[in-house]
Amino acid sequence: MFDLGWTELLLIGIVALIVVGPKDLPGMFRTLGRFTAKARNMAREFQRAMDDAADQAGVKDTVNDLRDVANPRKMGLDALDGVADSFEKWDPARPNAKPAPATAEMTEDRAARTEAMHKAVEEKAAARRAAETAEKMAAGTADETAPVPENKSDA
Repeated sequence: MFDLGWTELLLIGIVALIVVGPKDLPGMFRTLGRFTAKARNMAREFQRAMDDAADQAGVKDTVNDLRDVANPRKMGLDALDGVADSFEKWDPARPNAKPAPATAEMTEDRAARTEAMHKAVEEKAAARRAAETAEKMAAGTADETAPVPENKSDA
């Protein structure tokens, strides 16, 4: 509020010493101290009354909600910032490094599993087609000229 430096306070003290006199100066400072203490107490009491009125009106809850909305940690924006930062640092022109040995082994293992899965699917499809053909022949509705549909997956 008031910005008084040491030089201004020294000037006020010298003027007060000359005007009031050395005999009444301690009493004046005591009175001034009491006055400032009363003023501070009144300001503190007024602030408490305003805070209580705001609490009763529900303003404090609204202020807390707005603070929570503006808080990046509560919104998870810090994680989003990390992802955005890594995206900005990504360079598609830079060649990728060789995979680590454990990653290469995992890739070969996955390829072997995928091949085995494709073979198993083909075997089951062939067995199903054979069973359907056998059922049709047993029922006597087998058409010798109609091709048997094949269901091969490209996956």
